[in-house]
Amino acid sequence: MSEIPSDGLRVVPLGGLGEIGRNMMVFETTDDIVVVDAGILFPSEEMHGIDYIIPDVTYLLERRDKLRAYLITHGHEDHIGALPHLLRDLPAPVYASRLAQGLIGLKLRNNKVRGIEQVEVTPQTVAEFGSITAEFFPVAHSIPDAMGIALRTPAGLVVHTGDFKIDHTPVMSVPTDLNRMALYGEEGVRLLLSDSTYADTPGNTPSELAVGEALEHVMLTAPGRVIIATFASQIARVQQIVDGAETAGRTVFPTGRSMVQNVKMARDLNYIQSNAGVIRDINQHEKFPDEDVVIVCTGGQGEPMSALARMSMGDHRDVRIKQGDTVVMSSNPIPGNESAVYRTIDNLFRVGADVRYSQGGASNVHVRGHAAQEELKTVLGLVKPEHFIPVHGEHRHLSAHVRLAEAMGVAPERAHLLRDGAVFELTPRGGVVVDEAPASYVFVDGMSVGDVDHTVLRDRQHLANDGIVVVVVTVDHETGAVIADPDVVSRGFTGLDESPDLRKRTAEALHKMLERDRHPVETSALQEIVKDEISRFLYRETRQRPMVLPVVVEV
Repeated sequence: MSEIPSDGLRVVPLGGLGEIGRNMMVFETTDDIVVVDAGILFPSEEMHGIDYIIPDVTYLLERRDKLRAYLITHGHEDHIGALPHLLRDLPAPVYASRLAQGLIGLKLRNNKVRGIEQVEVTPQTVAEFGSITAEFFPVAHSIPDAMGIALRTPAGLVVHTGDFKIDHTPVMSVPTDLNRMALYGEEGVRLLLSDSTYADTPGNTPSELAVGEALEHVMLTAPGRVIIATFASQIARVQQIVDGAETAGRTVFPTGRSMVQNVKMARDLNYIQSNAGVIRDINQHEKFPDEDVVIVCTGGQGEPMSALARMSMGDHRDVRIKQGDTVVMSSNPIPGNESAVYRTIDNLFRVGADVRYSQGGASNVHVRGHAAQEELKTVLGLVKPEHFIPVHGEHRHLSAHVRLAEAMGVAPERAHLLRDGAVFELTPRGGVVVDEAPASYVFVDGMSVGDVDHTVLRDRQHLANDGIVVVVVTVDHETGAVIADPDVVSRGFTGLDESPDLRKRTAEALHKMLERDRHPVETSALQEIVKDEISRFLYRETRQRPMVLPVVVEV
């Protein structure tokens, strides 16, 4: 890759462009690098067993001596979730607001990552990193203390909005600082990177204030327990729940590890405030009448191991759903997650709950934390960027945002629709993609990070779709000759599971093949022969393709 000009800046998205999540943006000059956000992506349904996905940081590993800091816009998982993994190999100070630092600190402690400098920032913070100076400014989002970041670089002024919306009555926060954006616009902005999550949605995003009113109404009118599912990092939403519970004379019981930890941290930092006794441990909830109980939990995205999903399946340790319960899904499904969410909703209805969710007509139990088209146009009009890159969204969102930018006066050749890994170089002479960096998915599966690849996922998909057939062949250790009839065992393959006759004919077909080819062969070759023979036979008989696993036992 060519050297960066002394008056240049390279902008490299390692995640967040073409997807909802995994947000991570690298800003690089000749001598310095700062990284804005380092988030996770939730897996799609076909990614069996995967917990989440983090960015590929090969580009940074090759330039680790230039890394000066991580600059965090806010504390949601899709912006901070990858930090515990990245900081082990790429340590650097983390700059973030007080609440975001609290959430990050929990993650670092849970993952036993130590020795990382955490620097608290405010909307007045100005931090220098060699040739890059960062200025933080407030934006409204669905979590307190969200920030946008302006970077002063050798190539000029760059503005990164982070996730934002224009909310004049935000909860536990301040409105988006449009005045600061206008001042940057008057100064001259070379490049604007702006949130695109709802760039295809006309109009404006409603205020968070409406959510508190809707949740309070549910708590006042529901006949029994109220169970509210939201993200564990939605601290402002939890405060709204606490406020509504106090008005309704109810007690709040957080459940789920991340929810309990985050609520405790937010109370310690005074982000969540309540009267004495309003928030209690979940194991006390059965001591209270149902009409006095509010349970707040994770699971609004249908995550299979979340508290709400466990409740819907009847295997939560402390809470069993029953007739008279009202469940509120205070979140919108992440694109690609819809089927998991609706499966959880179906299960809740099945066990007798009354479920309120946005797509089911329950208005205002959740509002977006992202700007719609009119708000995006307002920011474009104030900032007046010379160049524009849409960030944070799937391709349709990025494309819609480019069209908005062009309608607001950005020249088409200066509205850059990038994808993850594109190395965009900005100089006084213009902006152009000069190279491509690795930006593939890195899968996290339990304690395994990066060990699961697409081959493993393909095998898991194969197993999920068609099951497995294990064929055991016994051979003589010295001669390699087959000395016993083969044994056939299946799991998840309906053909053999339901038909003893097919199982018998499968064994006979393999036995005939082994009789036909009696000459000894190497173990690896025999495994391939058995696999091919049984695969062909089962497809002819069933038109299904189970995974065939040959096992050769030497005696």
